[in-house]
Amino acid sequence: MRRMTLEHLPNRAVLSLTGPDTLILLERLVTHNTMDWQSGDARYGALLTPQGKVIADYTALRTDDGVLIDVAKDFAADLLKRLKMFRLRSEVEITLRDDLHILVSDTPGDGTFADPRHTDLPFRQFSSTQSKTVASDYKAKRIALGIPEQGEDFGTAQVFPAEINMDLLGGVDLKKGCFVGQEVVSRMHRRGNIRKRTVAVHGTALEPGLDVMGPASLGIITSAGPDIALARIRIDRLAKSAGEALSVNDKPVSVEKTDWLQAEMAAFISHD
Repeated sequence: MRRMTLEHLPNRAVLSLTGPDTLILLERLVTHNTMDWQSGDARYGALLTPQGKVIADYTALRTDDGVLIDVAKDFAADLLKRLKMFRLRSEVEITLRDDLHILVSDTPGDGTFADPRHTDLPFRQFSSTQSKTVASDYKAKRIALGIPEQGEDFGTAQVFPAEINMDLLGGVDLKKGCFVGQEVVSRMHRRGNIRKRTVAVHGTALEPGLDVMGPASLGIITSAGPDIALARIRIDRLAKSAGEALSVNDKPVSVEKTDWLQAEMAAFISHD
């Protein structure tokens, strides 16, 4: 059996919610369903602005006495403040847990849980012990799987959930009751033809901030590895560029055309 090795994600922080109203509070605020949430299960979701843009996305674990939220460290304080603002008279204690760390492992073990966004992402763990080893290849793994991450691929109140593929990654439940920003998100879903998505781009010398070019600019690179990057691009423009050469910094690139991307491109073409 392969030995489990845990590595630290230093750019993540932990919030803790405990108390009898924890799930009720989250149910009316966040994008994922909480009312059927069982202890030990992890979910992906976000808190949005009333205009439907992502304040912070996170991975959360249901525990016996509440919920632990794994969020980008640079956005943890803002998420904490906003959750407390919405708490009102709810019996929920919300704290920043400086004593807990986020560890990842390629193999499961005691205390680990599967990342709900993708089956091929490393297992995660909330731990009171910080590993001395930093997870150096985690970024490359998530980029290869097309998983955006706050702090690198987007900031706060910059993107709609669909632009970072939250609806494709199980982070948005449009059948649940109301949540903050739901009206905008639901309207975009009903209309279809979402214009911006995060896609994988293959090429060389890829760097964040560079334009992905076709006949016109399609969008920008948001995070990059040696030969693959994530880019937030206009799907309608990509569809119109079918057959045209694409480039970044005058060097040829290709967009990874997943099944869902091909379907969305085809929808734009059929509507023209």
